[in-house]
Amino acid sequence: MAKITLDTLAHSYLDAPQSPEDFALKELNHDWTDGEAYALLGPSGCGKSTLLNIISGLLIPSHGRVLFDGRDVTHLPTAERNIAQVFQFPVVYDTMTVRQNLAFPLKNRGLPADEIRDRVARVGRMIDMEDALDRRASGLTADAKQKISLGRGMVRDDVNALLFDEPLTVIDPHMKWELRTQLKTLHREFGHTMIYVTHDQTEALTFADKVVVMYDGRVVQIGTPDELFERPGHTFVGYFIGSPGMNLFDAEIEGTAARIAGTRVELGARYPTSGGTLKIGVRPEYIRMGETGIPARVTRVEDVGRHKIVRLDVDGHPVAAIAGEGQGVPDGATHVQFAEGGVNVYENDWRVTPEGGDRPGGRIREDAA
Repeated sequence: MAKITLDTLAHSYLDAPQSPEDFALKELNHDWTDGEAYALLGPSGCGKSTLLNIISGLLIPSHGRVLFDGRDVTHLPTAERNIAQVFQFPVVYDTMTVRQNLAFPLKNRGLPADEIRDRVARVGRMIDMEDALDRRASGLTADAKQKISLGRGMVRDDVNALLFDEPLTVIDPHMKWELRTQLKTLHREFGHTMIYVTHDQTEALTFADKVVVMYDGRVVQIGTPDELFERPGHTFVGYFIGSPGMNLFDAEIEGTAARIAGTRVELGARYPTSGGTLKIGVRPEYIRMGETGIPARVTRVEDVGRHKIVRLDVDGHPVAAIAGEGQGVPDGATHVQFAEGGVNVYENDWRVTPEGGDRPGGRIREDAA
């Protein structure tokens, strides 16, 4: 296990990058704490795999350094970093049995036969392949082969880090949940540093201690699932995490209040803004429908089983609200309000912390202009 430090790290696939837009990975400084489970989350092309491959040694960064426990490994090959990496598509030895595939990295390290047997048996149970340990890999399905790849990454307990690059793409949905659970169990048991790349927010939020959200080659926020949901540090985080994502309202700030669509919304604090573009972010869970507040019109209701998604029009902009199980759209619902504590303020897409720190806000006064 190792603490991984990214020191002024940046990468471009161009020979002579001239501007920030030429970089697939913009400058990043961060410490990955020894023994924590991280998820790199973001859309395709945001730099997730580039960053993972730099950590693993498959890519040499254009700028900056990678350190394991303070040791500079930037130019060391993958084999000398003592990491295990599982890729999006399965990499197995077809001529070997499942048992031989799982045992391969242990045999290479000269472990005793008894220990190899015990570890292979344990991992075989974890990936639900006990009954297939003596089958040749060549006859297995793609998802079974990927389970072998996962198992081969998990069978060692001496690695500096376990790296996963969208490893569950070919796994069926039910098995995805089981394997994520097993990865969490492995992490709790052995305390490996784990970095898991995915574009699926459910995978990221259920797997990781901390989620690293990436957008356009930048890390826009690192936080716990709760922090990312309640206090998105960037409008992209609010949009990308949550289903539906965060609602954004154009606003003007007036002291401790905002004006949205002609309605004054009390924020409960002052926000130190500097004249940039301002927006108020409110998740659908914190939208309340009624007869007072900001004028709104219900356009449709989507029943998704455990709750209803209410689609509204507010001043010509689409807004989503969530009505919990057993709730419906109130009769005469012509306005929306924001639940206390559910409001975030953004300037030029970045979250603004209120003076005095975060505290509940979002109460609406009924003195619409």
